[in-house]
Amino acid sequence: MILIVDDDPSVTASLALLLKQNGHATQAAASPEEALKALASGPFSLVLQDMNFSRATDGDEGLALLDCIRERHPRLPVILITAWGSIPLAVAGMRAGAADFITKPWSNAQVVQAVQTAIALAGSAGEAPERSTTRAELDAAHAFPGIVGSDPKLLRVLTLIARVAPTDASILITGESGTGKELIAEAVHAHSPRRHGPFVKVNLGGISSTLFESEMFGHVRGAFTDARSDRRGRFEMADGGTIVLDEIGELDLAAQVKLLRVLQDRSYEVLGSSTSRSADVRVVSSTNRDLVEMVAKGTFREDLFYRLNLIAVRLPALRERPDDVPLLADHFLEGAARRFARARPALSPRALGWLAARPWPGNVRELRQAVERAVLVVDGDRLDAEHFAALAELTDSGSREPELPTPGSMTLDAIEKAMIERCLVHAAGNLTRAAEALGISRTALYRRLQKHGIEAGRA
Repeated sequence: MILIVDDDPSVTASLALLLKQNGHATQAAASPEEALKALASGPFSLVLQDMNFSRATDGDEGLALLDCIRERHPRLPVILITAWGSIPLAVAGMRAGAADFITKPWSNAQVVQAVQTAIALAGSAGEAPERSTTRAELDAAHAFPGIVGSDPKLLRVLTLIARVAPTDASILITGESGTGKELIAEAVHAHSPRRHGPFVKVNLGGISSTLFESEMFGHVRGAFTDARSDRRGRFEMADGGTIVLDEIGELDLAAQVKLLRVLQDRSYEVLGSSTSRSADVRVVSSTNRDLVEMVAKGTFREDLFYRLNLIAVRLPALRERPDDVPLLADHFLEGAARRFARARPALSPRALGWLAARPWPGNVRELRQAVERAVLVVDGDRLDAEHFAALAELTDSGSREPELPTPGSMTLDAIEKAMIERCLVHAAGNLTRAAEALGISRTALYRRLQKHGIEAGRA
């Protein structure tokens, strides 16, 4: 049963009809007092409430009702209804514990999706195991290919993914560079009802602000000077599936507003066209930046943060799960031997100890590179700690060489490419640190990676 709280009978009637058509029974309440009385008399699975119940438009009544519901029924999800111009009210409600918010005028699909997602998430939260799940138990029920490890921190992430993937909730994946955010995004898609639909990854750090609309929403021929033909946007490509917004923290404020619109309304307009199109996508975002800090500094919109952050997943750094290093090293060793057509060498106990003791600032990606480099360079059927130490020293010393090439031996473009590649090695694939070392912005680094055809690697 869903409780609809609004003082406008036309609103409660239309929402009740919509939800009934989608299999949900409803009850209406015209005031906070009626709502609390109804909640006290019977079980409800969700509350859909307005923010204002009188001529006042400050939302205080709605926030007060939300506080009462959260206090008396802490597990009951609440979805707020507010006007687009009152988004700050919705943000205040999300801070106070609301599950989601929708804006007037709404689309029916938006309401149904929000309701079904909130109910599903509330149900999955109630199914949380009382004890920790082992990797064997997790693998018996779910498949996570390519994700290696049995550390409790990692298992908690995988357990959460298994619970929330079947919903349509937006997910924000955070973690340092190289921790495996892309693999987690793939796992979300693979365990969702959209798994047979498209899986579209978008590197937002590599899209300039001037091309954002064209890249994300597409354009029609003649929309701007170089638009010689129609182009599909990423949201259209992902229709019916999952879109992964990688490096979400790199978006400027103007692009954030445009993205918020499509996430809020589930619709967009192709550049150069006035026809609105629906966006039937599941949104997964990832970043290695601290969005909470960015919100505090005003460089990331708080309303967009809450829209993306319905479920937050933080991936632990490799140094936080050292017991997984031997498992990962063995996994990468097997893959490298197969890929390079080499006999699979053994890892000595001392080598495993050396690998486990390393800080690995580049995380799993850096470990993989170290193992692959050793397989390629070292002869013999055994890898020892001395081999990895020598290769690490060689790489580190090579990255510190300040020597410039002889004049005339290299072009300026070739020097730039070589310096970028050297900085990437020195930063263990961390693009933020590489950009800082080069004295340029992360966005500028992405443009140069594309210019020189340099592969940045998986996030």
